[in-house]
Amino acid sequence: MNRKLHVKQEGKSGYDIWLEPDFDRLPAALAELSAQKRKICIVTDTHVAELYEKEIKQILSGCCTKVSVFVFPAGEEHKTLDTVRSLYEHLIREQYDRKDLLAALGGGVVGDLTGFAAATYLRGIDFIQIPTTLLSQVDSSIGGKTGVDFDAYKNMVGAFHMPRLVYMNLSVLKSLPKHQFSSGMAEIIKHGLIQDQNYWQWLQENQEAVLEGDVEALLSMVGESCRIKGHVVEEDPTEQGIRAWLNYGHTIGHAVEKLKDFQMSHGECVAVGCVAAAQLSFRRGFLTADMCGKIERTFAEYGLPVRVEGLCPKEILKTTKLDKKMEAGAIKFVLLRRIGEAYVAKDVSDEELLMGIQYICKDKEMENVRQENAR
Repeated sequence: MNRKLHVKQEGKSGYDIWLEPDFDRLPAALAELSAQKRKICIVTDTHVAELYEKEIKQILSGCCTKVSVFVFPAGEEHKTLDTVRSLYEHLIREQYDRKDLLAALGGGVVGDLTGFAAATYLRGIDFIQIPTTLLSQVDSSIGGKTGVDFDAYKNMVGAFHMPRLVYMNLSVLKSLPKHQFSSGMAEIIKHGLIQDQNYWQWLQENQEAVLEGDVEALLSMVGESCRIKGHVVEEDPTEQGIRAWLNYGHTIGHAVEKLKDFQMSHGECVAVGCVAAAQLSFRRGFLTADMCGKIERTFAEYGLPVRVEGLCPKEILKTTKLDKKMEAGAIKFVLLRRIGEAYVAKDVSDEELLMGIQYICKDKEMENVRQENAR
């Protein structure tokens, strides 16, 4: 089951992604970073700490000079500069220097916050990712995008700071709640939509095995998504070109996430954002109605929503204007030329955007709009 992928970095040695059935080879992975000469701070949240803190601390105690743990309250609402400030204080009190390490143990919130702290503490120290959710394994742990939310605006403060190692224990996926597993599937389905039609097809053909937690199916799926994400990051580490494709579904998705006060998961919001973006691609003559239908069914069959309730389309449109992907007053919106081929459009009008948003809004008025658009 063991598999190792390598992500290249221009001018640097890059980093490895280890896909493993347990945490047993974590010391071997850390030995490649000379961890035996370093202190390491495990950063995690209250939920993950209950599950894995003791085990990981015991493992790391045998391969580092000192291990400390910083635990913060679970939840997106704690992914803030205030939490980073508390982490800085912990690192200062424990006398961490530039040679030491941070270890992000948890999901995307933990990884983003830990990476940002690592990027800025003492002008930058090393960190590793130990992702414990499907979403973080296939998305946020790879690529070095770090950050925190600012006044409920998602990831508005951040930095690019690559991890030195990503260690994935796939057995943790078996204990994930169903909605968390589905949340990760949104990014996985997105990977197929933006860059690999064969992978997209594989996800449809192997749905039953994936949802049943078949080990080989999970290994193939997570490995392929990591390969796609790693390839895009290698080509465009600081999002100047094709890395923007990874934002497919995210502009509208982030707006929905904020307006829902983060009561919908990130993956759920990305799913509805992808459906809206597919409609825009259809309206531009790239996708067929049949393709759009298959996209919706695939998200739904993996337990993800394709509509959102209780939001005003115009409010969603207004909130997209606050997205950090704005450039010279225009949204860089990712569309599909076909399944497996994304592109960045800088000419999406408010009228087009509103049409896509209306399509995913679930109420009687919007249902009439959808029926009219379908004619």
